[in-house]
Amino acid sequence: MRVLFKEGEQRRFLDLIVDKLNCISIRGILQFGFEVSYSSLKNYYSERRLLPEIFFKDLCHIAKLNPTDFDVGYLGDNWGKIKGGKKSKR
Repeated sequence: MRVLFKEGEQRRFLDLIVDKLNCISIRGILQFGFEVSYSSLKNYYSERRLLPEIFFKDLCHIAKLNPTDFDVGYLGDNWGKIKGGKKSKR
């Protein structure tokens, strides 16, 4: 599942995580052992991609935040797949 923030809120969430973890930048999040590439992290920060639910909950756990405090929506696992399937038929 993917976590859907309001516009601009995903960046604020990642900024809050960086502040709580005392990191210099979003690259500092990777020192906590997450299996996420830096380019994916940049895409999450610039809101080109949505955060995976597991990564969102892990970030909240590490930063000692409650995930229910954030106004987010959840998109299903098949979100966006139909568009890719239609493109491949062309």
